[in-house]
Amino acid sequence: MVEVFDNRIEITNPGKPLIDTLRFVDHSPVSRNEFLAKAMRNLKICEERGSGIDKVISECEFNQLPAPKFIVEEKYTRVILYGPKSLREMDKEDKARACYQHACLKVVSGEYMTNQSLRERFGIDEKNYPMASRIIQETINQDLIKDYDPDNKSKKYAKYVPYWF
Repeated sequence: MVEVFDNRIEITNPGKPLIDTLRFVDHSPVSRNEFLAKAMRNLKICEERGSGIDKVISECEFNQLPAPKFIVEEKYTRVILYGPKSLREMDKEDKARACYQHACLKVVSGEYMTNQSLRERFGIDEKNYPMASRIIQETINQDLIKDYDPDNKSKKYAKYVPYWF
């Protein structure tokens, strides 16, 4: 079911995902019904690389939109795609989710998240780097990301990765 609202789009699918929503970006695709999946791939209706979520998150970043939210309940999974929100309008959960997903995208593309890359993702001026630092620290506190090199004492050159890396 697809519902369109003034400030968001909600896509609801019956059932629970086969993988943890926090691993949607890096996990290999898994199919419930391989016969149906193969038929859809042969008809060019879907791919088998599992890059759909990556593309959605990347487009949200490119357009500086809030990160998609994934909700799993007992009988359904819902994805919420938000319309434009300024950084000030985002709450801590929105910012941490965007920071985590940004770190995931960086890692799967062979890079690392930095204060600079997060500033670019949110459109934060360089002089306001402490704002990005606070978002990074909050995301670390939620155990969603970690320092790539904990022995590095220089915050200026710090790199961050998802908790699972």
